[in-house]
Amino acid sequence: MLPWRKAGAAAGHRPRLRFGREVALTDERGAPRAVQWQLRRNCSVTPAQMLAAYGLLCALSLAVALFLWFNGVRVVLAFTGFELMLLGLAMLVFARHAGDRETLTLVGGSLLVERATGSKVECAAFQADWLTVEPAAGQNSLVKLAGGGREMRVGRHLRPEARAEFAQELRRVVRQAGAAPDESIRPRPTAAETP
Repeated sequence: MLPWRKAGAAAGHRPRLRFGREVALTDERGAPRAVQWQLRRNCSVTPAQMLAAYGLLCALSLAVALFLWFNGVRVVLAFTGFELMLLGLAMLVFARHAGDRETLTLVGGSLLVERATGSKVECAAFQADWLTVEPAAGQNSLVKLAGGGREMRVGRHLRPEARAEFAQELRRVVRQAGAAPDESIRPRPTAAETP
């Protein structure tokens, strides 16, 4: 159960989330719950759709080039091959970054942040009690997360005018989790930690 459910469950209300959503950590019944924010690049075409379009374009271009080659215009085939190679490289660069994302998961009193850019994945964990959430440099800038001697900037895939609202939502939920952490999600002490 999340912190706001403890305080507001009887009243039947909880804060509305615009950017985040409540998720179960596993598929088991009664599994711990978390709040997760998935910030993704806005891509209208998936890499699979782009590959299909590229294949169709290659087939059509090569059919025209081969037709011209058989009719004596041999240089067109070389230019078609060069054009398709450059277009393929451009599409490869696009597909490499189509899956870029930032995932923030609030579990109990911890905020786990994962940022994937191309093939690089960066992870960080912050304690909700010590976390500050603020704009990095001013209006419409990235959102800076700082705590425990660590800093990370998120919000690259949000419109600049939506970053302030995202920061307010994240700050509110983190503050509530830090004020009333969920005991069922905390790790159990090891044998060395028990008295």
